[in-house]
Amino acid sequence: MQRAMSLVAPLGFRLQALPSAPGRPLSSSQDVLRRTPLHDFHLAHGGKMVAFAGWSLPIQYQESHIESHLHTRRHCSLFDVSHMLQTKIFGCDRVKLMESLVVGDIAELRPNKGTLSLFTNEAGGILDDLIVTNTSEGHLYVVSNAGCWDKDLALMQDKVRELKNRGNDVGLEIVDNALLALQDLSASLWGSPPGNSSAGKPRGEAGRAGCPGQPAPGSRPLPVWE
Repeated sequence: MQRAMSLVAPLGFRLQALPSAPGRPLSSSQDVLRRTPLHDFHLAHGGKMVAFAGWSLPIQYQESHIESHLHTRRHCSLFDVSHMLQTKIFGCDRVKLMESLVVGDIAELRPNKGTLSLFTNEAGGILDDLIVTNTSEGHLYVVSNAGCWDKDLALMQDKVRELKNRGNDVGLEIVDNALLALQDLSASLWGSPPGNSSAGKPRGEAGRAGCPGQPAPGSRPLPVWE
């Protein structure tokens, strides 16, 4: 998953910007960059916007990368990761589907608990990393990288079709929500030791440890962000 750099925000948090990385090829004539629900907020706070995997995202704010990094390591920082691919896997055979695509014991995840995992090919080679959360609402909530959006989605859709053709009960839905993630070293914020990570509940305010977390309710993240 992508790491980051930042800007000072109220309540001791810092807003985070994703680093530049190769994604889908872009040109002003070919593609219109997508914007997260926080796009205007980034601009208002001096975010330097760049193209990343088809999205307009901040790469840096007013502070240096070193200052941003040190604040995150010593305190906490908030990430706008709304550009990442979010999907719901539902149906009685949803666990069977995910365990056919990723490493890890998805069946053993407790309700509203998540795990970092890997998409693999038939030979066991790594395709991408992702987070899978077993929600209490009867579906799996999956977050994977925007730079691998097309291939990750195709991988899951192909497996859904394959299992449906065999009579399995499974389906997939793309989720279009704002998505925030929190990286922190403060155990007191969450009641767990520093360094632990969880995707947490899929309907909430932020994820923990710099990994994609919960979508903000109704795709309106500004009250949480501010």
